[in-house]
Amino acid sequence: MLKDVFAKYHQSLAFAESSANISFRKNFGRKRRDPSFFLDRTRYFLDLLGHPDRGLEYIHVTGTAGKGTVSTMLQNVLTEAGEKAGLFTSPYVTSAIEEIRVGDLYISPCEFAGIMRYLKPFIAKAALGPFGAPSRFEIFLAVALIYFKRQKCKWVVLEVGLGGRFDATNVIAKPAVTAITNIDYDHTEILGKTLKEIAYDKAGIVKRSSTFFTSEQRPGLLAFFRSECKKKGAAFHFVGKNRNHRDRNALLVSQIATHLGIPRKAIDLGMKKTRLPCRFEVMQKSPFVVLDGAHNRAKIASVMANLAGLEYGRLIVIVGIANLRKDNKAILGPLVSGADRMILTSFGSAERMGIHPRALLPLALKLKHDRRVKISTEEDPEKALKLALKEADKRDCVLVVGSFFLAGKLRERWYPEAWVLKNRKSF
Repeated sequence: MLKDVFAKYHQSLAFAESSANISFRKNFGRKRRDPSFFLDRTRYFLDLLGHPDRGLEYIHVTGTAGKGTVSTMLQNVLTEAGEKAGLFTSPYVTSAIEEIRVGDLYISPCEFAGIMRYLKPFIAKAALGPFGAPSRFEIFLAVALIYFKRQKCKWVVLEVGLGGRFDATNVIAKPAVTAITNIDYDHTEILGKTLKEIAYDKAGIVKRSSTFFTSEQRPGLLAFFRSECKKKGAAFHFVGKNRNHRDRNALLVSQIATHLGIPRKAIDLGMKKTRLPCRFEVMQKSPFVVLDGAHNRAKIASVMANLAGLEYGRLIVIVGIANLRKDNKAILGPLVSGADRMILTSFGSAERMGIHPRALLPLALKLKHDRRVKISTEEDPEKALKLALKEADKRDCVLVVGSFFLAGKLRERWYPEAWVLKNRKSF
């Protein structure tokens, strides 16, 4: 019976991804000319569905690092306070159902497949309209919104997929709260090559008469956010001066929840129970195996800071980086400096492909300077993990890093997708 349910779920997922591929091929050239096209396409699709985004209270979260953690904490806090709260977040780690949650459980595979059956004629109709078929992300957003309405949620925490201003989640008109965790360099080919340009894109989520919170630290960017809030009549709140990322995330959540009138006990319990897969996740000890999806400068810095809190012998790093125009030097540099052994690997999925490890090898070798760190390649990530575990002794630490897709693939050694689908949890 479960196999039949899982089969229907995987068929529905394949349909969503195939529709997205058609959409991508048809509309790729439009992206650079007018990015508002994507918001128009999302709005058109949701209107065909009868506006499932309406009638919900939203907290909208973006930022370069920490937005997934902050979003999940907020949803946990709301749940602890007795509110019916949904969470839409990405990317998933092991199974796509992880992107949609109400309370403590992901959407069931059966419910996902059912909503996808409902959506098929609307996707076909949208494909014939002025904007073409919706993207995979837009389809998942629609699934989430319909699910939240069916579950009678009051609150929805929306994590931005990319940037903010032209992200599909930005179709929501009147969020109660908007938040930006921080600003750093990532997706510069889309968001801009300067911090001010990236901040401008992310600040697009600020809406008239909403309340805005940020834990960004740079005075120039704070002044920009304050100005944007003033233009739109949004209340501005700065959070957490001179704290590390983890403390600032917690304080950001605490201040947003306090603003919403949530009791202190629920805030503390909600934050305490928050645990995310592949966010410095210790899968085993003796040797340590740590999985982290860090894929930009800010997140790598956080990983290295967290490593300082562990006691271990050698550090063996398995790293794979997505085949995007990322700053590979900023990702690899700190890892090469801290590693005693490095294995470059790759990964592949319907959504993202990794750079071939041999293409990363020259840069990694250049970055090691005179350090006596052994660097090699292994294209198969599972073989890379086996090699690392074979070389590690009980006191060592094996770190898997560079992409959620890589970390999620290797996480299946401990939590296979069938387990996640059956239990609707990651742990």
